[in-house]
Amino acid sequence: MSRGGAPILEVRDLNVFYGQSHALQGVNLTLGSGVLSVVGRNGMGKTTLCKAIMGLEPTRSGSISFDGQNLAGRSSAEIARMGIGYVPQGRRLWKSLTVDEHLKLVATRGGAWTPERIYSVFPRLGERKSNGGAQLSGGEQQMLAIGRALLLNPKLLVMDEPTEGLAPVIVNQVAEMLVRLGQERDIDVLVIEQNIGVACSVAEQVAIMVNGKVNRVMDAGLLAGDRDLQQALLGVGRHAHDETPDDAEAASAETEAAPSEQRQTRLYLANPKLPTRWSGDVPVRVIAQSARTVTAAETPSAAVMGSWSETARHGVVYVCGTLDTKGDELRFMRDILKEQGVRTALVDLSTSGKPSGAEVSPSAVAGLHPRGAAGVFTGDRGTAVAGMTLAFERWIGQRNDVAGVIAAGGSGGTALVAPAFRALPVGIPKIIVSTVASGNVAQYVGPSDIMMMHSVADVQGINSITREVLGNAANAIAGMASARQGARPEDDRPAIGLTMFGVTTPCVQQVMAELENDYDCLVFHATGTGGRAMEKLLSSGKLNAVLDLTTTEICDMVAGGVFAADETRFDAMIADARPYIGSCGALDMVNFNAPDTVPDRYKGRLLYEHNPQITLMRTTPDENAEMGRFIGEKLNQMNGVVRFFLPEGGVSALDAEGMPFWDPAANAALFKTLEETVRATANRQLVRVPHNINDPEFSELVVKTFRSFHARPSQPQRSA
Repeated sequence: MSRGGAPILEVRDLNVFYGQSHALQGVNLTLGSGVLSVVGRNGMGKTTLCKAIMGLEPTRSGSISFDGQNLAGRSSAEIARMGIGYVPQGRRLWKSLTVDEHLKLVATRGGAWTPERIYSVFPRLGERKSNGGAQLSGGEQQMLAIGRALLLNPKLLVMDEPTEGLAPVIVNQVAEMLVRLGQERDIDVLVIEQNIGVACSVAEQVAIMVNGKVNRVMDAGLLAGDRDLQQALLGVGRHAHDETPDDAEAASAETEAAPSEQRQTRLYLANPKLPTRWSGDVPVRVIAQSARTVTAAETPSAAVMGSWSETARHGVVYVCGTLDTKGDELRFMRDILKEQGVRTALVDLSTSGKPSGAEVSPSAVAGLHPRGAAGVFTGDRGTAVAGMTLAFERWIGQRNDVAGVIAAGGSGGTALVAPAFRALPVGIPKIIVSTVASGNVAQYVGPSDIMMMHSVADVQGINSITREVLGNAANAIAGMASARQGARPEDDRPAIGLTMFGVTTPCVQQVMAELENDYDCLVFHATGTGGRAMEKLLSSGKLNAVLDLTTTEICDMVAGGVFAADETRFDAMIADARPYIGSCGALDMVNFNAPDTVPDRYKGRLLYEHNPQITLMRTTPDENAEMGRFIGEKLNQMNGVVRFFLPEGGVSALDAEGMPFWDPAANAALFKTLEETVRATANRQLVRVPHNINDPEFSELVVKTFRSFHARPSQPQRSA
């Protein structure tokens, strides 16, 4: 609310016409304070609402009040002087004025926002001070339009599509600025936004416009975490925050197209009955009940990344490698696959420039490099192989007809194909016959389900050994691909991922006992690869949600243990944007192998022999503070609902009163740093719990929170 107690913005029964077209049909909207997002499909009246507020579009009836004052009949200039800043769609900059001239032209004395502050918020503008409006990129123009509005030091900022057409990094920067404005409470914001992820991350409430009226105002977290609800209410199948491919080029026509498939699709109508200006809100259950199922022929498009449809089960097994050096071996496996009745295609990854004859030529793959074929065929073997590795990963990422992939080679050939194979979803068969498969293959396999088969002899010609090994590999992937053609999932429960360690087992078991009737619970052992595997499955669309209760891999990353995560931990949840529930499980311990493997610098630390092969080391307050900063910054990047639990009674079975790792000071450093780092909003919250992580009360709260964001699969979604 404003200082006088009235809402900063109140719209009542607002009607706007364009000729005979009824654009706004009795709109009612209230912004008490903070940030309110408005979303809706194109043509629903969002921009018209902005123009009506700013006096740029005449109203037929209804009222608009700002800080208790009626805006009716006032000019745009008067409305701006009253304290409303406007960032219009399209930016509307002066081409002849420099960045600095734009800002100084509108700057007001004595206000909290100054040109210097704008430059600190948007450093790129500081670098472009002397550039004219026409010399700026789209992202820079949007920064300038926002800065220009902020320099008026308004009470209310109205922003129309502030992230439209911007690069993801600039979108994140604008979203962070909006979050800060909401936290500072000096400026209230009405933001019109097509990007559902941004709209839900910057505001506690989201208003949904349908057919010229506000259909409903609902909790941003609930909308962010439910794609089906977004489909039902907004009537769209993809949103701006979904992942899209870097390149939208069609794949090479050299590969045979997969046959059309019949697919059932659920269609929702936001308004099952034709609405009028007197229509009430339509309950979600009515929308769901009125949805219909259609069956349509679908031809897979190679330009759609991530659409791993049923066609992949009947698609192509790609035999991949450098045909100029491994041609005989690759064709040998290809021929076995054909004899088994499996559709195959050779993918040549050679960089020598020799004639290929493969179904997918090197130039077809190289064209997917960010710099085109010139980024691959450089004339230098090292840079050429690196370029082909990147191009192949991008090429495979644009396929949705992959029934399996197989390769054969030495260390170089293995490194060439492994990143692309890892990029495929879990479940797509992947085999690499390699000379390095008998050693440590973690760098090649990572969190994926690649099968590494040792070649025994070098992959150099067909002989008595390679014939057996390569034949086994080809027959193995033929069996996998054929089995998947007829296989269908037997478990129709939504899958959820849970992270667990031995010292958090009771907690995870209690959570599973409550959820397993409704959900397929997949538990991941938090040993470095466990967290990566869970995130890989989430990115592949194999998981509907995660309960990341055991984040212990961060301890080993910080202190150099053997079960370490890497800097990408939590990134899949950031990209996913659905509700994230996590906790500090086992952040009290660093893992080493046998006691004699503990580094000398840690010899004086508190150690605990878990078993003869594993030695645990208690984390210190400083290490806990470092972990808190890392986790907190990751949580800040999540656009969906975040609930991260802090168990004050201990983060593991060893961290309980009377147990070896009980250390309230270390835990206090972790919790305090998290609270100082995390930018708390209604969507993003840290939750202190006065129990040990393994206490029943803790798991009960986790389950209750999870169910509040995920309706039971057997029941319809809650009405907003």
